Amino acid sequence: MLELLGRQQIVCGGVSRRNLLQAGGAGLFGLTLPKLMQAEDLLPDRAPRAKSVIFLFLFGGPSQLETFDMKPAAASKVRGPYSPIASRTPDLKICELLPKCAAISDKFAVVRTLSHSFNDHSGGGHFVQTGKRWQIPIGAGFNATPQDWPSIGSVVEYLSQSGRLGSGNQAGGLPNYVVLPNSLGKIQTYTVRLKRPGEYAGWLGRGYDPVTTSIEKKDDKDNPYFRSCSDEELTFQIDGLVSPEAVTLDRLNRRQSLLSQFDQRLRSVEQEKTLSAYDRYQQRALALVTSERTRTALDLRQEPVSVRDRYGRHLFGQSTLMARRLVEAGVRYVTVHWDAPDGYSWDSHRNSKDVGDHLIPGLDQTLSALLTDLEERGLLDETLVVCLGEMGRTPTGNANWGRDHWSTLFPAVLAGAGIRGGVALGQTDRDAAYAVTPPYKPEDFAATIYHALGIDPDLRLPDSLGRPVALIDDGTPILELFG
Repeated sequence: MLELLGRQQIVCGGVSRRNLLQAGGAGLFGLTLPKLMQAEDLLPDRAPRAKSVIFLFLFGGPSQLETFDMKPAAASKVRGPYSPIASRTPDLKICELLPKCAAISDKFAVVRTLSHSFNDHSGGGHFVQTGKRWQIPIGAGFNATPQDWPSIGSVVEYLSQSGRLGSGNQAGGLPNYVVLPNSLGKIQTYTVRLKRPGEYAGWLGRGYDPVTTSIEKKDDKDNPYFRSCSDEELTFQIDGLVSPEAVTLDRLNRRQSLLSQFDQRLRSVEQEKTLSAYDRYQQRALALVTSERTRTALDLRQEPVSVRDRYGRHLFGQSTLMARRLVEAGVRYVTVHWDAPDGYSWDSHRNSKDVGDHLIPGLDQTLSALLTDLEERGLLDETLVVCLGEMGRTPTGNANWGRDHWSTLFPAVLAGAGIRGGVALGQTDRDAAYAVTPPYKPEDFAATIYHALGIDPDLRLPDSLGRPVALIDDGTPILELFG
């Protein structure tokens, strides 16, 4: 037995990563900080179940009562305007507007009882993408800061660049972490466009920020949810770089000009970036510009028309198809935002019209297409797909079935990479307001993603002051999800 901090730890086959780090941090074993970090490097990672992750982020907060936790026996003021239909999962009441997902529910699991107390879009978005509570209080800010916790994707980028997740994509030009179709908040029609937190590297350094594509779209009152997208609009150009047509080897004579543009862009953002992060960002930019793999992966026109139609000819559908292309090319972590120019997306305070006419049908089409496509290509077993918002909606709706913020309870869908299909975890009360079984926290959710990637959630990273900090402080992988 090993006794640490007054508790006996029974170990089979050696000391655990957490115990060694606790002992080293306490000064037992005589480990200095550099030695502690070296000792951690010697500890084996778990065998990964997932080579890649596709993170579908339904910004705004879908209603649990209109998607995956319907309550047809609830009072009329609660149950909502839609009826449940049968699925292939026992005890899963799924919305009638999700028939394609219902038909393949044996391919995915639903966690019905995610919960946190940060009842705000920006803070909730940071929480679910990092596994850490945002340091900005509710109402005190909406934009990302250099002090934010690194996103899971940025941690993947960091570990890949350092060789701890293999060699990564540096040699081939592709990044390890990509955000589609825009940085969250970029196309919202507020007076000042927002830079929502959660998807960035924060204190880990700008060199581990995602490579983000950019698609501009003028306001369209008749089509606020991108129900149609032409190829002219779907450029997926790298934000701050050039269009895919310009990402060719015959444009190398413009590299200096391109790097000059990056210099100007970098000077306009946070000034406390380190030189090493600055250099990494330039190197990644140049690698992208000279990569034939990048040009190929970002060209949706290479996909058959039938496949593009299957995913949906809207921004979310085509962005999710792009995510599949990037994962197939070797990108390890792709986040796809549901980002709409009306500024609301799934934030359905006003009514259920957009929810019923556009949002749920669009999700049904795209999510079912992605899971089926990945399976047909032999990629589902090695790709973890997660789909969720940052919160749920209030049990009681208004006269038009708009619902307000409710982070106390919301669902998530997971599939692939060993996830057991046809499973619904967690029980909720009669109004889908509270969990009646122990709820899962964003820390647990993040730990589950790390676990699937073979990254120990107890892993320490050096913070901005060089101090080792744990990826997850108080979270446990949801092992019941895995077969």
